[in-house]
Amino acid sequence: MNGFLGTQAGFAADLNLILQLAMGIALLAGTYLARQKRFGAHGLCQASVLVLNLPLLALMMWPVFRIQVMPRLAAHLTRRYYFVAALHGGFGMLAELLGFYLFLVCCTSLIPQWLRIQNWKLWMRIELAVWWTTVVAGVGVYFVWYVLPARR
Repeated sequence: MNGFLGTQAGFAADLNLILQLAMGIALLAGTYLARQKRFGAHGLCQASVLVLNLPLLALMMWPVFRIQVMPRLAAHLTRRYYFVAALHGGFGMLAELLGFYLFLVCCTSLIPQWLRIQNWKLWMRIELAVWWTTVVAGVGVYFVWYVLPARR
């Protein structure tokens, strides 16, 4: 099925790009909520993005990465197609894992006290920066995979 953004991407890639950008904006909205001291709404917003991203990872991004990138990554890491995908995947994995760690620390007692963070603001800002680095790298993947080939 053809995409709707006018590139060589399919519908799933176009949809994923739009959803990822929307989730990035939602994370910024959650940051605003925290600054307004609306911590319940902040937590709900951030946790919703974290959980909503899981099906996109499982159904769209991981299968493509596993089939198209992983088998050739070691031999072709210096090629733009593979490098940008590896960068996006690495930051994405870090963002998701750090997000779940922060969620578990904040909302459960599953993490032992000695493994809990102390400086919440710092770690939340790091998480937001890693997530937005992932979003930007994802836009880079989209550009390299679906926009640049049409310009040749």
